[in-house]
Amino acid sequence: MAEFLNSINKIILILEYDGRRYHGFQWQANAPTVQAELEQAIEKVTGENLRVIAASRTDAGVHATGQVVSFRTSSRLSAQTLARALNYYLPEDIAVKGACQADADFNVRRHALSREYEYRIITSRSRLPLAQGSAYIVPYELNIKEMNKACELLKGKHDFASFAAALRPLRDTVREVYEARVTSEGHLHTFYMVANSFLPHQVRNTVGLLIRLGIEKVGLDKFRHIMEAKKPGLAGPAAPARGLCLTKVNYPIDLEFAI
Repeated sequence: MAEFLNSINKIILILEYDGRRYHGFQWQANAPTVQAELEQAIEKVTGENLRVIAASRTDAGVHATGQVVSFRTSSRLSAQTLARALNYYLPEDIAVKGACQADADFNVRRHALSREYEYRIITSRSRLPLAQGSAYIVPYELNIKEMNKACELLKGKHDFASFAAALRPLRDTVREVYEARVTSEGHLHTFYMVANSFLPHQVRNTVGLLIRLGIEKVGLDKFRHIMEAKKPGLAGPAAPARGLCLTKVNYPIDLEFAI
């Protein structure tokens, strides 16, 4: 790609990261975060102290294969050259998978149509050291059929207050879920959820309640009652962060990422 002609350019990156070492994406004063690592790398490459914006603020311990971020820079390096340079400075558990230039008014958060998350569950009575960093090990069999019946209740536009974190003040708790389902491949079960946006801890609280339904600690009627109660935190406790991964952010335009 040719060098940019504008004095200020908006760069869009797609990131993959292992969230175990980080206290979430968003910058914190006294804790390691993905944003802090990325901004340090940008400063080393461009010499600029910049802030990045993410499409989704993943929580502590949550992974991503399709996080989208943006930043504005006066660097005259191409987007792909910037991406390769950033990968040189980023730690091994964070990688830029692609980059492109976007119009100045494009907002990775506001213009997103939907976000896609996956949560991995493995049913096993023994510990699985190689899998436990990216999946929740459950020592019980799960009734996947009943879990998918509950997933049907989640689809559509609803008030999901019961699935939000109890300690965070929220104004609008209505979200639209486009897809929710559990698929199985042997002992690996993957919960897949797509929505316009998500409340804090919504996916993990949903998974936690689905697992309790799957091991018959609650029934489908109880699941429906919790959902209709609209009381923050009622669906908890949340499933552990390590099984959750942000896989994709969808936009009304095609972002042509390359590296």
